[in-house]
Amino acid sequence: QVQLAESGGGLVQPGNSLRLSCAASGFTLGYDTIGWFRQAPGKEREGVACINTSGGRTYYADSVKGRFTISRDNVKNTVYLQMNSLKPEDTAVYYCARSPVPILVARFFSAWGQGTQVTVSS
Repeated sequence: QVQLAESGGGLVQPGNSLRLSCAASGFTLGYDTIGWFRQAPGKEREGVACINTSGGRTYYADSVKGRFTISRDNVKNTVYLQMNSLKPEDTAVYYCARSPVPILVARFFSAWGQGTQVTVSS
């Protein structure tokens, strides 16, 4: 069964960091672009970052550039999202998904995980 599972979310204070993980099962993650998306209450799902198969190309939403870093370990079949300098507006459920193309648009992605909650609050 093709599945992605997110982990690493939690409650943090503004300015702190979290690292999210996206682990694949049932397929080899190294053949796909992997993206991170987030959805806050009452808002549409938005693209946060994606990384191509080799890891040589990454794309970020303007709102997270310079603060978030996406990376992948194809041996461990896992993609990571390092989130630094977190802000309250980063609060959302974070999802990962796979895509055949490195375009950070949700309709190109599939095999969505269940999500992990990130809450940034003092």
